Amino acid sequence: MTAVTQAAPAFRLDGRRILVTGASLGIGRAVALAAAASGAVVTLSARRRDGLEAVAAEIAASGGTATVLPFDAADPAAIRAALTDAGPFDGLVNNAGSVTREPFLEATEGEMDRVLALNVKGATLVAQLVARGMVKAGHGGSIVNISSVAGLVGSRNRSLYAATKHAVMGLTRAMALELAPHRIRANAVCPGLVNTPLAADLMADPKVVAAARARIPLGRIMEPEDIAGPTVFLLSDASSAVTGIALPVDGGVTAE
Repeated sequence: MTAVTQAAPAFRLDGRRILVTGASLGIGRAVALAAAASGAVVTLSARRRDGLEAVAAEIAASGGTATVLPFDAADPAAIRAALTDAGPFDGLVNNAGSVTREPFLEATEGEMDRVLALNVKGATLVAQLVARGMVKAGHGGSIVNISSVAGLVGSRNRSLYAATKHAVMGLTRAMALELAPHRIRANAVCPGLVNTPLAADLMADPKVVAAARARIPLGRIMEPEDIAGPTVFLLSDASSAVTGIALPVDGGVTAE
């Protein structure tokens, strides 16, 4: 028998600079904590500094390193001001986003503008500026866009949200192709229903929770930490040959 001499790639981020948007709560907070625990130097972004400082304090208390970089990911001028001279980063978790639950026939133009500004235009600008920094630095990198199962299938009463998350999937695949020559990988994580503040209204209704669990093959609603692990994997060298994918983290919903 031939001895195995090559170790598996590390599921670690030691010393890597990782930017996480929407990092003050929910999935972003969980990803930031997990990345820091894996050795990353994490830059935390959201609109409000106070929420970010609380997460940075959590990371510091656990022996990790984090800095805060507040900006509104729906404001192009704010994105450019924050990121033009920031970095270079080794990784990006493009997590900032918003939900809307208007039925298609009732969806308003104002809601269209709001979710498109953050979920599509803002995400694109953030990824573009971070990728430019990676290309200039010449060290490659990994970009993880947080999409949704609503970016893979239809979603009743969330047509605008589904449209934006399908756009994120198209963006991710195109980025993967264009950035590959620069050794920059682009992937998407697609959560199902996750117990976060954005879903607080749904989680407060026992009937909605019971119905959701009944549709999930694993029989449970996701927690933010369920999303953090796959995201760190895609940031790490353990996924060094993975680019352009949509990774559902949904308890098996999209398997049917």
